[in-house]
Amino acid sequence: MDNKSFPKAIFLMGPTASGKTNAAVKLLQNFPMEIISVDSALVYQGMDIGTAKPDAETLQAAPHHLINLIPPTEAYSAARFRRDALRLMAEITARGKVPLLVGGTMLYFKALENGLSGLPAANQDVRTLLDQQAEEIGWPAMHEQLAQVDPETAARLMPNDMQRIQRALEVYEISGETMTALYAKQSSEMLPYDLLKVALVPSDRKVLHERIALRFEQMLAEGLVDEVKSILVQFPTLSAESTSMRCVGYRQVLAHLNGDYDLAE
Repeated sequence: MDNKSFPKAIFLMGPTASGKTNAAVKLLQNFPMEIISVDSALVYQGMDIGTAKPDAETLQAAPHHLINLIPPTEAYSAARFRRDALRLMAEITARGKVPLLVGGTMLYFKALENGLSGLPAANQDVRTLLDQQAEEIGWPAMHEQLAQVDPETAARLMPNDMQRIQRALEVYEISGETMTALYAKQSSEMLPYDLLKVALVPSDRKVLHERIALRFEQMLAEGLVDEVKSILVQFPTLSAESTSMRCVGYRQVLAHLNGDYDLAE
């Protein structure tokens, strides 16, 4: 079937600090759209500074679906995202608007477009072994290992993105196949939309890294450490193993609070 006969939807993708939110707000101001967040960190309630969550003024002007969904003690999966996003897309389309899906969690975009049936379920034993190996050699070295077996997946991940690096290595350890290969061979669950994909990718990655570093410094100045302290008081069962605390920024602050290193490092 010709996708042109399907309702329209837009994927606005890009790495951290690439300007996705500002672009989405401007689109919303000029076209009949509704924003669906595609970000595995923005789903957490109370995690505002470290996730660069849009402020109250921005959200009032440009409401975002799929943010502030769950407490930091819960986990949010790609499968759940797909279910939620498909429901919202249908509702938005029924209102005569275009779903604008905005974010940087590429696994979610892939899950939405192609389904997840080809990926094995998580295995805690494998994850524990990977965590132990990472403690010995560090996540950048684990990223290098991933690059040797699955260069396509490694190329789209930052060397400190421990959650996604771990998942890609876990998939390989469990199935003997790379995540890239499994996505290629899985039966496609075609998304019933005419997609326009837009990627905001700075041509100079050095500039992007500088933006990310500056953003983290701004987060610290805005009170990220106090935010993490407050979250830990409210949810004392959280630890470095919690999915929410593996988010970039929170992981580093938590390690600092645990005395592992000074923030200046």
